[in-house]
Amino acid sequence: MIKLFVGLGNPGPDYQATRHNAGFWFVDELARQLRVPMQLERGYFGLMGRTTVDGHTLWLLEPQTFMNKSGQSVAALARFFKIEPQEILVAHDELDLPPGEAKLKRGGSHAGHNGLRDIHGQLGSDDYWRLRIGVGHPGHKAEVVNWVLKKPSADDRTAIDVTIERSLKAFPDLLHGRMDKATALIHTSKPPRPKPERKPPPAVDTPPSS
Repeated sequence: MIKLFVGLGNPGPDYQATRHNAGFWFVDELARQLRVPMQLERGYFGLMGRTTVDGHTLWLLEPQTFMNKSGQSVAALARFFKIEPQEILVAHDELDLPPGEAKLKRGGSHAGHNGLRDIHGQLGSDDYWRLRIGVGHPGHKAEVVNWVLKKPSADDRTAIDVTIERSLKAFPDLLHGRMDKATALIHTSKPPRPKPERKPPPAVDTPPSS
């Protein structure tokens, strides 16, 4: 069961619409759907919301420490409320997935993501869940930093928003620990384009019968 939903990003209006803030977009939408106000909690170095759903207490968190210090916020809240790593889901931008796709994963490498790297170090564990929200890759490693700190195109942003909406349909399963069902919902790619309508074959003129 997930008790703590974390969205990763960078604070401030200059970063609000950039690809690196896809995790914030996820938690923003979850907070909106649950009608949970997010308030700055200096003791946890982030914006935090708390609510009860189906008898379960859960927390929403957006670290305000900048990406490379995200673990400071996550670890402070997790330790105070005695939340285990496997009860944490971290939503973040994922270069290796295109806009329109997301993957759910537990444990493993941080793959160079600075937010995950710091969470690994601060928690002393990689045994937490990640919601990898596809933002695409620029094609060259040297362009990655510039890529994630820029706004996606309008089409890509729409695809990311659709992905977040679809992923949130798995919220009840995440809350109750039905991770297989949550995975099946989240891993469903964007719907295929409709097939073009088949046109009837052209009529063939036949000579009149005598």
